[in-house]
Amino acid sequence: MPVALFRVAGNFFLNIAQQFPLLKIQKSILLIFLFIGGAACSQRARFSLGTDVGALHSFKKDQRFWCAAQTINGNFSFTQKDGLYVWFYYTINGKFSNDLTANAKSVFTVPLQVNYTNEANLRFSHISTGWKHYLKGAYDSEKSWNLYFYGGFGLMFGTVDNRHSATIDTADYVVPVSQGKGHFKRLTFDLGLGYETQVAPDIYLYTEARLLLPTTDYPSDYLFVNEDAPLAGSINLGVRLFFNNWK
Repeated sequence: MPVALFRVAGNFFLNIAQQFPLLKIQKSILLIFLFIGGAACSQRARFSLGTDVGALHSFKKDQRFWCAAQTINGNFSFTQKDGLYVWFYYTINGKFSNDLTANAKSVFTVPLQVNYTNEANLRFSHISTGWKHYLKGAYDSEKSWNLYFYGGFGLMFGTVDNRHSATIDTADYVVPVSQGKGHFKRLTFDLGLGYETQVAPDIYLYTEARLLLPTTDYPSDYLFVNEDAPLAGSINLGVRLFFNNWK
């Protein structure tokens, strides 16, 4: 599917989300779990619960960093090969810096430019849901190993905290990024590829490579890079518990 279509769809759903400014992330998580859980129960799906830790990397130029992250996920398998996933993902602060220039608003201001460094901390939490398919093996396989991929859409809630190395009067200068703490939201298209193997009855150890692709880039005064950002990927290691008798 073309990237332009993802961007249009992302902008549409984010516009809807912005009509509800009092919606809290906890309510979003609850609603998604209730919706997916209700659908899964109606189909008598098999359920598994997993958690993992990982290393996340932000790829975008001028916004590159590494940080640790954790995921809590639920899987609803309708067949041996296919099902729905839903997960909640959050990170600790990722740190990066940018050498920037503030330009004077008036030609009579001295100096006309102020060079400074912006030290930034960025973290986010992320809700995602979509389709999961096993390329090899199955969700309850007891032999050999499994290989799967998934794709879906997510909503990212980000926080960025900027600290300037110089005191700049914004009444006299135009700054490319605001100082202090700001928040942003992004719709994302999420992709993952995973390998897992059974280590005990109904317990699976898995490794995943994950990519979070922003489909919206609504500008934030607190982000120096807004277009297609944060563009992030991660490697995750975790455990999935299959509830064999759950219906």
